[in-house]
Amino acid sequence: MRKRRSGKTMLASLLLVLSLAVTACSSGNNTNEAAEPSAAPTTEAAATTAPTEAPAAEDGLYNIADFSNVKTNQGEAIEGGTLNFGLVSDTPFEGTLNFNFYSGAPDAEVLDWFDEGLLTWDKNYVYTNDGAATYEVSEDGRTFTFTIRDNVNWHDGKPVTAEDWLFAHEVIGNPAYDGPRYGSDFTNIEGMEAYHAGTAKTISGIKVLSEKQLEITYVKSTPSLLTGSIWTYPLAKHIFGGMDVAKISASPEVRQKPIGFGPFKVESIVPGESVVFVKNEDYWRGAPKLDKVILKVVAPTTVVQEIKAGNIDLVDSFPIDQFPDNSSLSNVEYLGAIDRAYTYIGFKLGKWDAANKVVAPDPNAKMANVALRKAMWQAVDNDAVGKKFYHGLRWNATTLIPPSHPEFHDASNPGITYDPEAAKQTLEDAGFKLDGDFRTNPDGTPLTINFISMTGSDIAEPLAQYYVQSWKAIGLNVTLEMVEFNTFYDRVGSSGEDDPSVDVYQGAWTVGIDVDPQGLYGRDAIYNFPRYANDENDRLMKEGVSEAAFDVEKRKEIYKEWQQLMIEEIPVFPTLYRAALVPVNNRVLNYAIGDGTEMYKNEIALSADKGIAAE
Repeated sequence: MRKRRSGKTMLASLLLVLSLAVTACSSGNNTNEAAEPSAAPTTEAAATTAPTEAPAAEDGLYNIADFSNVKTNQGEAIEGGTLNFGLVSDTPFEGTLNFNFYSGAPDAEVLDWFDEGLLTWDKNYVYTNDGAATYEVSEDGRTFTFTIRDNVNWHDGKPVTAEDWLFAHEVIGNPAYDGPRYGSDFTNIEGMEAYHAGTAKTISGIKVLSEKQLEITYVKSTPSLLTGSIWTYPLAKHIFGGMDVAKISASPEVRQKPIGFGPFKVESIVPGESVVFVKNEDYWRGAPKLDKVILKVVAPTTVVQEIKAGNIDLVDSFPIDQFPDNSSLSNVEYLGAIDRAYTYIGFKLGKWDAANKVVAPDPNAKMANVALRKAMWQAVDNDAVGKKFYHGLRWNATTLIPPSHPEFHDASNPGITYDPEAAKQTLEDAGFKLDGDFRTNPDGTPLTINFISMTGSDIAEPLAQYYVQSWKAIGLNVTLEMVEFNTFYDRVGSSGEDDPSVDVYQGAWTVGIDVDPQGLYGRDAIYNFPRYANDENDRLMKEGVSEAAFDVEKRKEIYKEWQQLMIEEIPVFPTLYRAALVPVNNRVLNYAIGDGTEMYKNEIALSADKGIAAE
């Protein structure tokens, strides 16, 4: 690691921290900003044969702090074996199985078994040099030199090269690219905007130094470069190099026979339903202990039955509403962690400008009046929702930076508190007057609000109905439509085509390792589904990744101010922070969830040939 010699003290301090982190810390699991696969493993936990009981409830409520995120090993590992993984969903996974193109969490769960990023990170979300590539940083903090390890190969045996990494950037920067990744992380690369505009044939800031070495120069040195905004997923040029960029995401090489360099290879796919993986003997960390992994979609209504029977060894996430009745299962250990996620209510305030690839706010949108949005937040009791529907394992959310990032989450900010009488007054003061059971717009015209929410667990519709009834209690006429996962995100605009009939929606975000919220709320973020933008938001987004923000205390101040701005502007309001809860069959060894566990999927092992059934 090169040391900084400039007088920029804050920048130098950060590199010192980075240097220490790279020396002393191991990486966590490999995920990205849109979705979080489970961590995967290697630990020396003591073997035991006794069942591991789940934490007890107090007054019917559980606390995520009482759970461990590391599995207790029980028994000795057998040779090989097949692990059965349940993807809990009431809808098929979309099947865009390439990190450069996917958008939904279910696809990320599939990807996480056979592909990964070239960099990994520690429990503090700082990139380390323990991944498939190492890196050095220039004195000014703008130029990164990456070296891919010699034994990192694609599943077809071809080496993962610097050209592949460059090619991923070229594809995402191409105007014909149809995925969700192009945004501020890419426009901060020197020459990327000119390449994207077609005025340059190459990206001037990216240079291939050798087969395994890549250099990227960024426009600005930002703290985010160390915690998530480097694009670490190469794209196999020998496979995709001859394709039209616009056709890659729909190609058989993405949908039917995807390739990666992770611990397992894709053997077969039943589209949307299941995937069979086999061990990658050539995996750079070492051949996996398992012979095979079978991933299949499991409905929330049947997941408990499958777990009890031992047919499923572990799942991506467990329906928390079903936990109390099944907390004492004898054949599993429940792992828990604070999730990098929150659920929220979003308001459509504009549309996506596809030509310019920015949000286009509409001051005349139905939900444009901030008083209307504020009253809808005041009307819902999310504390009660967390207790009633989730038994304390989801809890009232206050700001748009979750407690998974404790340095930056403003725990002192209460958000908007539940107060239905205040909600009625907010509406009255803004001119939304009652006319019979429901309120009209300030101009006297009828007001009907169209609300969509995702199907899923047994409580999905009752929860959505709770919100509808809460809004009805303050005089708002809200119609509800329940929509399956893929259709839901199509309608709110994941492909850039916003359904104009949608006014309000209930969504969920799994946030990235970097606290920078531009990927969700920036002007150029296609995931900015409210289509919200203003100058103050732009200012704070810019300051949050400025040189001044290398001072952690300064960055805290910036994001504290941003969290408050979002409470005042309310393009969305957070409803619940989330616990990740995963039951793991007792035969599974070396497994954990969460970041910074020093555990990887190639180390997962089994202590029995078949899943253990509940007694």
